[in-house]
Amino acid sequence: MLETQVQLGLKAKLFRSLGDPSRLLVLECLKKGARCVSEIVAATGLSQPNASGHLACLRACGLVEREPVGRYAYYRLAGPHVAQILAEAEGLLQAVGALVEECPRYTEDETTEEGAKR
Repeated sequence: MLETQVQLGLKAKLFRSLGDPSRLLVLECLKKGARCVSEIVAATGLSQPNASGHLACLRACGLVEREPVGRYAYYRLAGPHVAQILAEAEGLLQAVGALVEECPRYTEDETTEEGAKR
């Protein structure tokens, strides 16, 4: 049975949330355990405002959770399913990574998030 437009739209929205290299970097950082923003900044090299913005996006999508501890807030992956999708992506890239790298339709410097030419 084909997926409905709503289901496809939600799936596309999920993949857009995973489609930003900085957000993926934050998720990879959180695979190692819960961290506060300053630890994420130190581990990723992102600026504090940039990291906070990506964390807000990932939290809004349900991919990370936030837990206040004293003066700090610690972020962690929202569950094993998030780490699993990252692992599955790595496995898929082992199979098709060369083709993805050569794909002329999506390049970091020439397209927007939606794939349209700038």
